[in-house]
Amino acid sequence: MSSDSDLQIAGDILAVQHLLQPAKEHPSTVAEFAGLARSLAADRTQWAHLVEYDATTRWYHRLRTGPGYEVWLLSWVPGQGTGMHDHGESSGVLTVLEGELTERTEKGARLLTGGAQRVFAPGYAHDVVNDSLEPAVSLHVYYPGLTEMPMHHTACATPAARDTAAV
Repeated sequence: MSSDSDLQIAGDILAVQHLLQPAKEHPSTVAEFAGLARSLAADRTQWAHLVEYDATTRWYHRLRTGPGYEVWLLSWVPGQGTGMHDHGESSGVLTVLEGELTERTEKGARLLTGGAQRVFAPGYAHDVVNDSLEPAVSLHVYYPGLTEMPMHHTACATPAARDTAAV
């Protein structure tokens, strides 16, 4: 296993395909939250009509809430990013719906294209940015719901990653 594998960087359940679970009405495990994200991603009628693009800041919309979790839809125009941050006590699943995003961690960068998912535990620090020339859309599931997003000052953040709204 390489030093930057999904299992080491983010505890990515998606790297172990036999553990994936179908979407449940009320998910409660990492695999079930990943299944919920995949299910929502596959049904464009639930999110595509809501997407907006804003050149001044990343746009976001809370798509759904449930017992102990929330789902956010985000859009990213070229150059928009988060800056290096973690999600406090929340775990999460990031799914790229359209376009591509770059995730940077202390171990390096990873290109995430449409359909890619990342699973992360509390305290996992990363910078997510749209380095491409086209807009991108992503879906984020947080459990418990996101209450904080501590920023980290590190060399991984890029000048384009200055937008600090929720991710």
